[in-house]
Amino acid sequence: MTTDDGDGTAAAAATGTLGYEQARDELIEVVRRLEAGGTTLEESLALWERGEELAKVCRRWLEGARARLDAALARPEASPDRDQADTE
Repeated sequence: MTTDDGDGTAAAAATGTLGYEQARDELIEVVRRLEAGGTTLEESLALWERGEELAKVCRRWLEGARARLDAALARPEASPDRDQADTE
């Protein structure tokens, strides 16, 4: 986990460079640690805040993937006949 100055800026900056799989895997670990218990209130709050940031990263990646899929599906499909006509 990253250290920060109390306002969450270091954690937020660190999540900006994470890929989807990295963020998801770290989020799974955060949830596991929270569910296991045994942490202080302060540690639990820090984990929860980190989990929220990681969830946002995952959500942004998924929204981006959905937008790319929607854009790809919205394009007219190139048919072999049309491609051949363009080259003749």
